[in-house]
Amino acid sequence: MAKRMARMAVRQLIRMLLLIFCASLAAFVLLSLSPIDPLQQNVGQAAMGSMSAEQIERLQAYWGVDTPPLERFAAWVGGMLRGDFGVSLLYRQPVLTVIGAKMANSLWLLVLAWVISGLLGFGLGVLAGATQGRWPDKLIRGWSMIIASTPAFWVALLLLMIFGVWLKLLPVGLSVPIGLEATAVTLADRLLHAILPALALSITGTASVCLHTRQKTIQALESDFVLFARARGESGKGILLRHVLRHVLLPAITLQFASLGELLGSSVLVEEVFSYPGLGQATVTAGLGGDLPLLLGITVICSAMVFGANFAADCLYGLVDPRIRKGAGRT
Repeated sequence: MAKRMARMAVRQLIRMLLLIFCASLAAFVLLSLSPIDPLQQNVGQAAMGSMSAEQIERLQAYWGVDTPPLERFAAWVGGMLRGDFGVSLLYRQPVLTVIGAKMANSLWLLVLAWVISGLLGFGLGVLAGATQGRWPDKLIRGWSMIIASTPAFWVALLLLMIFGVWLKLLPVGLSVPIGLEATAVTLADRLLHAILPALALSITGTASVCLHTRQKTIQALESDFVLFARARGESGKGILLRHVLRHVLLPAITLQFASLGELLGSSVLVEEVFSYPGLGQATVTAGLGGDLPLLLGITVICSAMVFGANFAADCLYGLVDPRIRKGAGRT
């Protein structure tokens, strides 16, 4: 079993490296083909008109405009292999430093949204499956269908208008109160500012887990082992707790870990709506500003996070389903 796990880890590592390389190459090609001129975007046409030819050449060298694309990408890959992700052209700081600071803000949103969407989606899915055809099932299924087709930024705007503008119950944006020093910001302040963005991400991430869990619950309730349990006189609640939940937990865990990539993608738009200074907003800033080192660094980190989540789901299979452990032991 140990050799099997080691071989699987090596294969997963090779896949991760290929995934990161392909994702980075795609991000580089897209940014290279973008019509945005980083000099005009960040310096301005009027400012460039008043500069000398030497100043413009220095700016072009700084932004890498005068360097062939393949040479730029090869230089970045070589630096990344040495652990050097370069310096952000916009923030003028090491890329890993910028990503670390932005990730610290986004971590609140990602953790809260990931946990809430998973628990809520799983609970609603089991409830809908257990009440198939009745009004709770119809209500939950209809709500999930609507949410599944609703963009995350629209949900964020709706929550902002209701709770931030009309009711004035929660902050309308940012990650900390305006005007406070960093030392004066408390944990309660950060959590309060993270409620609306995390809620927007949670709502949009619940639908897929809910619908998938509902279908698996219905299949479990119609299976032979449930019919046998009913024949033995077990109650409906006991069957649901002892048999059905164990059957639907494994696919729910798989889907929940796989949803991390969708959660990261949605956070880009949600953070823009709430002006939340996280990794999503930094991605937009890097893309619009032509900050290639920062954009590629974010691509690598996010790709590694998504792959790590999928790998964690594979490792949890054996903990949830004993049949997988037995199968691995026989091989």
